[in-house]
Amino acid sequence: MIDPKAVIDPKAEVDEGVTIGAFSIISADVRIGKGTVVGPHVVIKGTTRIGEDNHIFQYASIGEDPQDKKYAGEQTRLEIGDRNVIREFVTMNRGSVQDAVATRIGNDNLFMAYTHVAHDCQIGNHVIMANAASLAGHVKIDDWAILSGFTMVHQFSHIGAHSFCGMGSAINKNVPPYVTVSGQPAKPYGINSEGLRRRGFDDEVITQIKRAYKLIYKKNIRLTEAVSILMEMRQECDELAPLLHFIKHSERSIVR
Repeated sequence: MIDPKAVIDPKAEVDEGVTIGAFSIISADVRIGKGTVVGPHVVIKGTTRIGEDNHIFQYASIGEDPQDKKYAGEQTRLEIGDRNVIREFVTMNRGSVQDAVATRIGNDNLFMAYTHVAHDCQIGNHVIMANAASLAGHVKIDDWAILSGFTMVHQFSHIGAHSFCGMGSAINKNVPPYVTVSGQPAKPYGINSEGLRRRGFDDEVITQIKRAYKLIYKKNIRLTEAVSILMEMRQECDELAPLLHFIKHSERSIVR
């Protein structure tokens, strides 16, 4: 299962059943879980932890030093969960001691070709980053978010669950859950209705989320007023809780 042309440091931990292609380089302090497939010409540096049943395609660079001028060789980490697909030329950097120390990636995510995950990013589950989407450092991406091709996300931004970022979006503010954004800079364009339907949200819940969106973006009221009304609406629709929590705890402005 391991091509003889692969270069694997004796200190690396590779579970049984892992496939590693020709000319891939696995450095010390890398741990790869069972069922993971590493294609040819992949470089994985430590300290990196990779879970089970991932598929890493050729020419990916995983666990490299953070692209941060403050980085001075400290031991930091990259943690990748299970069943992720990491396509060609994807780059994922380790964390930095100035923040979380670790870059973390959850389960069942798809990273298409040329995507970049910078230091200290925190990515949930079922996230899709389409070709060449790029995250600056310290970005948080919640579950089921979709970043279309060539989306760029500014450092410290937070992308909410079930949101959708259109092709070529330039995001420098937080994107609330369920919201669709597009443009440079990104602006809101309704909710991700189709994505919600695909994930089993019923029509009544989607209607309530649309009402919440109109309250935030169409009623020409202060955000604090919208939050007060959302707290009442939340009593009738549990799915509004993530939206309410996101807005109340957002550390920077939301896209408006």
